[in-house]
Amino acid sequence: MGEISVDRRHLDRLLADTASAFGHPYQQAFAELAVSYRGRPAATIVPLLRAAAERALLGFTATDLADQAEAISSGAPYELRIRVTGR
Repeated sequence: MGEISVDRRHLDRLLADTASAFGHPYQQAFAELAVSYRGRPAATIVPLLRAAAERALLGFTATDLADQAEAISSGAPYELRIRVTGR
């Protein structure tokens, strides 16, 4: 399980929100990679997840990205704990 802190004003960078103008939230990128890259090596998936996190301006650790890539590769569920910060 991973964990990330996200300011409440920027939740749309992580989670899909139809009311947001943010173009490509991380949740959407993760879901697309999960469909397209299942069964491929995790090492192939990590740079794609890193690029998606950078586009979304999210600070996942290298360990979190590796765990996410492994989940995508194996088709296993991935659980992410989100800590919402800010007022």
